[in-house]
Amino acid sequence: MADLSVKVAGVDFKNPVIVASGTFGYGHEYEELFPLSKLGGISTKGTTGAKRTGNLAPRIAETPSGILNSVGLQNPGIDAFIEKELPYLLTKDTTIVANIAGATPEECAEVAAKLDSTDVDMIELNISCPNVKQGGAAFGVSCEGAAGVTKLVRAATKKPLMVKLSPNVTNIVDIAKAVEAEGADALSLINTLLGMRIDINSRRPILRNNVGGLSGPCVFPVAVRMVWQVASAVGIDVVGMGGISNYEDAIEMMMAGAKAIQIGTVLFNNPYAAVEIADGMNSWLDSKGIKSVSEIVGTVEKW
Repeated sequence: MADLSVKVAGVDFKNPVIVASGTFGYGHEYEELFPLSKLGGISTKGTTGAKRTGNLAPRIAETPSGILNSVGLQNPGIDAFIEKELPYLLTKDTTIVANIAGATPEECAEVAAKLDSTDVDMIELNISCPNVKQGGAAFGVSCEGAAGVTKLVRAATKKPLMVKLSPNVTNIVDIAKAVEAEGADALSLINTLLGMRIDINSRRPILRNNVGGLSGPCVFPVAVRMVWQVASAVGIDVVGMGGISNYEDAIEMMMAGAKAIQIGTVLFNNPYAAVEIADGMNSWLDSKGIKSVSEIVGTVEKW
C-alpha cells in the first residue's frame, strides 16, 4: 500500500483527506457511520469569541451541481468549544484543526490566544468574515485586511497557523503573498464563492440573507486554478478545497500543488466520501507504482 501520510506546516496527517470546516460539525453524527480515526484530519466548525446563533432561515439553497449557504457561523463560542467539544475530538486519533473567525481582527486574535494552551494541532483562520471595524468588507478581500488580521493572530499564538483564503478577490496570489509575509505557516483555499438564487414566484431571494456562499462540484475548476496559481507563487504549504467529490478530484488538486485537501459539500450526499476518497487515492497510487502520495504534489506540467 502507498504511504498516504502528509505533513502540512510541520503537522502530521495520516492521510491527505481533511473534512472541511462547517460541513462536519464536531463529528458526532459521522462517528455513527465510521471511526473518525480514518480521517486525515478534522477542521472544526468555525469558532468565534462568543456564541452565535447564525442567520435566519432559509439559509441553505440548492443549485445545479452545488449549494448556497448563509449559515452565519453558528457556533457555541470558544469557551464552550474548549470545554465541551475539543476534549471529545482529541480522543479520536486524527489531526484536529481549529477553524476560527471573528468580527474584528482583535476577536480573531483573542480566540487564537485561548487555543494556544490547548492540544489542537493547528489553527485555521477564516478571513472571509466581514470586518465590522472597516464597514463590513471581508478581511480577505484586500492585501491590507488579510495581512492585518494575520499579523495579529500570528502574534497571539505559537500554534501552526493556516489562513483560509477567499476566492472573491481580483488577485488571490497577491492576498496569499501578503498573508505569507505576516507569518502564516500554510494556506487553505478556496472558501466559497458569493452567489444568489431568486424564487421567481415570490420575487425574493431564496436565502433570507439574500446572498450566500456557493460550494460543490461547480466551483472545482475555479479552485484548481487558484490552488495552482497560489502554490506556484508562495513558499508555504497549500491545502486545496472546493468541489472535490472523488479521489480523481483529490489527485488533481494535489497535482495542482496542494499538500493535502479538504472536502465539504460532498459529505451532504455521501457521508462516506472521506473514507472512499482516501481508499481510492491509495488504489490509484498502487496502480501507478507510486509509493507516496507526496510524490504527486505539484507535478502538473504546463503546455
